[in-house]
Formats: sequence, C-alpha cells, structure tokens
Amino acid sequence: MTSTRQAPVTRLYPVNGIDLAVHQWASSGGGVPLVFAHATGFHGRVFDAIIEAFPDHPAFAIDLRGHGQSGGGPIEDWRIVARDVSDFLEQAGISGAVGIGHSMGAHTLVQVAADNPGRFARLVLFDPVILAPEFYAPAGALYTPDNPHPAIRRKRDFASAEAMIERFAGRDPYNLFDPRVFADYCRFGLVPAASGEGMELACAPEVEASVYASSRSNGAVIEAAKRVDIPVLVVRAQMTDLQDFKSSPTWPELAQVLPQGADLYRPDMTHFHPFQDPADAARIIAEWVG
Repeated sequence: MTSTRQAPVTRLYPVNGIDLAVHQWASSGGGVPLVFAHATGFHGRVFDAIIEAFPDHPAFAIDLRGHGQSGGGPIEDWRIVARDVSDFLEQAGISGAVGIGHSMGAHTLVQVAADNPGRFARLVLFDPVILAPEFYAPAGALYTPDNPHPAIRRKRDFASAEAMIERFAGRDPYNLFDPRVFADYCRFGLVPAASGEGMELACAPEVEASVYASSRSNGAVIEAAKRVDIPVLVVRAQMTDLQDFKSSPTWPELAQVLPQGADLYRPDMTHFHPFQDPADAARIIAEWVG
C-alpha cells in the first residue's frame, strides 16, 4: 500500500491506574473515526499498513494494557482491558466510531460496545477470542504459576529491532506475515531494556502468558454480545486446533447471537489474517464501513 498519511501522534490517557498509549492519525476528510484494538502480544502499530488505506478517517490504534507503550503488568481479568478502552473513548470524546479488533482486541471491543452504547456504530472483528459457552464453564485460570503458558519462555532481549527481524523472519508464524507488518511488529514492539543495554519486548512474556491464563475470566462476554445492537461483522479464519496459534478460536455461532451479526468465514486465512494480508483486511473493513 502507498502511504498518504503522516506518522501518528502518540498520546497517553490515564485509565485505571496506568497510562494507556493511543496512536492517533488525523484525517484529510470527514470520515467516521476508526478505533483499532490488537491481539495478545502485539501492539497498535501492527495496523499501520491497514490504517494507511483510510486517509479520510481519523484513526486510533490502542496499545492495550501491558502492551506497546502502555503501562500495566500481568492481567487477571480481561474486563479491566475493556474498562481501559471505555475510559479512553470517553476522555477522547469518541462516538459513532467503527471498531476494528483482532483476537483479544476483538473480544475487548465487543465488551466495550455492550457497556457503552453509542461509542461504536459498527464493529469488524477479525477472529475474536470469544469461544463457545462451555469453554467458560470451568472456574479458574487455564494455567498456573506451576504450569504457566509457554509464552512465559519467549525470548525477551534483543540487540536491536533488526536483530529481532533477522531471528524470526523465517519462523512460524512470522513467515506468514506481510513483510511490512512483520517489520512494524518488531520495530514498534521493543523498548529500551531495563538493564540499559539493547532492547526488550514491550509486552513482557509474563504479561502475554497472563492473558492466555486468564482467557476464561470474562465468560459474560457472550451475554454482552447479545446487547451489541449494531452491525457487527465476524471474520473467522480456518479452525484446526485451539493449541495452534494459527487456528481460529472463534465460536462459529457468534454472529448468530449478535443482534445484527454477520459471519464471514475465510478458511484460506489463519488467525493472523490482518498480518498475512493487510490489503485484504482493509478491503473487508472498507466494504463494511460503506
């Protein structure tokens, strides 16, 4: 995609005891605001390649709690992430927006829309982490300190973004990513290391592992979805195995419980659809925005 946009301005919003970083693009037209929420372990700037396709729309890409430039440590309840986003929308005075979410970010936007009618006019959800009701029935975390999620072992220290790019470029699933998106993930996903030498992951492995461990914490999200009475497009990727990061985690019947839900099944894509083909994702968003 050819960029017609200036680089974003990053603002910090005080929410629930942390500073929430939001990357903001001004518009060259009068389009409705676009609000983007990312997947676990990523950050708002992974949407740059998509946002550049919408120069007429003001755009806001959030670094969710514990990710990117936002504050916050491990997450025990996904509802705090939704409250963070709700507070940001209120402070920024955003209403009637189109929300675009991916994975945990899509789950978050459903909860935000249910709790704050009017903030969103439409939603586009790429593979939301909203599973069948029986997934939420057992109590407690999926993982424990004695048996943590494998993300806890993720390499956190890198000499530079270029070193991270070189290390992961050929590895699954990063080798599926569009080169621009992969580079943005690496360059904006590192912060200066606390040691003072080199860089480290902005989303610490402990934070990423905590998100997976607490993925059953908001079982009420399905009831929340029933209150989201706006047009919502659920874009589902191929479903294979829940333990496979590339597999869709989305309940196939989700669109049916949304009052104005529509289902778009894309078995040609993995869970990383917006990273694999940002042009295709932008096309889907554009058609839904109308």
